[in-house]
Amino acid sequence: MDIKIRRLGIEDAPALTVIAQQTFFDTFDGTCTESDMQHFLNDIFSVQQHITELENTDTFYFFAELDGLPVGYMKFQEDYSSFEEIKKWKALELKRIYVSKEYHGKGIAQKLMDFYLDYAIANKFEVVWLGVWDQNFKAQKFYEKYGFVNSGFDHDFPIGETPQTDFWYWKFL
Repeated sequence: MDIKIRRLGIEDAPALTVIAQQTFFDTFDGTCTESDMQHFLNDIFSVQQHITELENTDTFYFFAELDGLPVGYMKFQEDYSSFEEIKKWKALELKRIYVSKEYHGKGIAQKLMDFYLDYAIANKFEVVWLGVWDQNFKAQKFYEKYGFVNSGFDHDFPIGETPQTDFWYWKFL
């Protein structure tokens, strides 16, 4: 498969919204109330929210495309606001990485992760980090395969009124 990684522009906001809403729903369906899910999808993954984020040149969104079709995406940013401990180093947060479920197991997540790590190394980051839901064991194994470890820190990541917890994983470069 010829997977292309492409940085997104504002014009990609509608397509980003479609894949972001679907992949989040596929990942977290059944873990919260339907109302909480709809609120989250409509607010956090709206076209307007994506436009706002894409206007920020310090926020990096990329599609993984197969024959011009977005089949996965990621978002990363140098951001220290939600993890106090990470401020000790030059750090790059992987905020989102999702692949459409019909493309799981086809090397797309690996291609995105490789791109992210290559970017971090090329830009001299000391550590890369991410939050992963404490119940998403498949994702945890994926990150661990890339050398990420549980930092011992976690944070609340509620979906609406439904409480959930994310572990902070990190990898020193």
